[in-house]
Amino acid sequence: MYDFRIEAGDKAELWRQVVGAADALTAGEPDAVANMANVAALLWEALPDLNWSGFYRNVGGELVLGPFQGRAACIRIPFGKGVCGAAAQSLEPQRVDDVHAFPGHIACDAASASELVVPVVHEGALIAVIDLDSPRTARFDEQDVAGCVELARLLAPRLTLVEKASAAR
Repeated sequence: MYDFRIEAGDKAELWRQVVGAADALTAGEPDAVANMANVAALLWEALPDLNWSGFYRNVGGELVLGPFQGRAACIRIPFGKGVCGAAAQSLEPQRVDDVHAFPGHIACDAASASELVVPVVHEGALIAVIDLDSPRTARFDEQDVAGCVELARLLAPRLTLVEKASAAR
């Protein structure tokens, strides 16, 4: 049983604890879906003011819904569409203080007011994006971006192990 007590006085320490917990959850586990599911749950539990946390996977050049916590979500997102699609196309984190002002925003949950999306890239290829939504405008800042980027770096090789194991057989 995993029971992480993530409590930090500052955001940098919070993200250090989240990344450490994600490391413990995913170390040695070859199943990408299991790893995404546990990390989505960890983010949901550890980060305040979220109404959605999860992953969209790159499947054939399109984002497809992966494991998440929150309300039912959009299933497919083309690259370049919405905040997730912008992150997938640019391979750059997207921090949006007010999603209603973002051109082409895809409203999967009308309660979302701000969003952070970070690409998970391994060996130059997009594997997935981490998507965090909040009902609070300007919920995410540069410390959230830095912490989530570090999380994506940790996860990138751990979300590709299934494909490598399958190819080796």
